Amino acid sequence: MEHEIGKVTHYYSRIGVVVIEISSGTLNVGDTIHIKGHTTDFTQEITSMEIEHKHVEEAKAGQTIGLKVKEHARKHDVVYKVEE
Repeated sequence: MEHEIGKVTHYYSRIGVVVIEISSGTLNVGDTIHIKGHTTDFTQEITSMEIEHKHVEEAKAGQTIGLKVKEHARKHDVVYKVEE
């Protein structure tokens, strides 16, 4: 089961990092996310995330995080948290 947790606001292709604005819920290191858009569709586990260049273990609604991703993502892609 998945529920929407936020949207991609930027993608830095040179370093493979997305910026995600979290709109609902919380996201923790170890959680699995699914990023989906017009040409984007992949799932990955969060191994680390940052807020303003500082490593954090948890992020909640209203925060913006940076996250290294394994595939290309685009602005406006929707980010879902995968629940067991």
